[in-house]
Amino acid sequence: MNPLFQPGGFRLDRTRSASAQVFDDLRDRIISLELKPGTQLQRDELAAYYHLSSTPIRDALLRLGEAGLVDIVPQQNTAVRAIDVESARQAHLLRLSLELEIVHLLAQTPSRLPLTSLENLLSQQALALAHRDFATFMQVDQMFHRQLYIAAQVETLWHWMRQQSGHLDRLRRLHAPIKDKAANILSDHTSILAAIAAGDARGAQRNVRQHLSGTLAQLDTIRAEYPDYLLAQ
Repeated sequence: MNPLFQPGGFRLDRTRSASAQVFDDLRDRIISLELKPGTQLQRDELAAYYHLSSTPIRDALLRLGEAGLVDIVPQQNTAVRAIDVESARQAHLLRLSLELEIVHLLAQTPSRLPLTSLENLLSQQALALAHRDFATFMQVDQMFHRQLYIAAQVETLWHWMRQQSGHLDRLRRLHAPIKDKAANILSDHTSILAAIAAGDARGAQRNVRQHLSGTLAQLDTIRAEYPDYLLAQ
């Protein structure tokens, strides 16, 4: 039995859809790389782990397949898919387009910015970086960006964008521990926040462009470090 799916390790919320909870949990574990590419997802193990019948497990796996995060072979097991760089490129373009507009909007009305909350997130990131806790660091990274969408009153776009970003998020998670990437992320966040607060729309956009383009620019380095995590070229 896979030690990642020992029975009793998950508490189901009976007020929510069972298949949605399985999907969310598996997706989070795939994105965080707890479930690495190639990890087998056996339905009987998953059913025991989540205390569910096969139907919600099947539905969750089908959704993960539609998102491109798992490969499903009929009558056989399902496995976590390697990172699709082309999908990551398209998600990057989508996210960049959205966030360039969001920071421009916020810089025009900086009073919308929850400055104290965002500064607290930067402090949390700095602490995670000091402890080399990259899982927490990247969780706070997502929280920082989500706060910008909320401040711009477009939180729905955040959820939509996240649905498209599974491969990009995994690529960024791989990149975080390499060289000075995490420190650069924290520096970029600080610069983005300062530019918005100062009403400097162009500066905020420049910082966002730099911030979001770093991972794809280092694709060869990431591939060399983690050759088994990316789909073959």
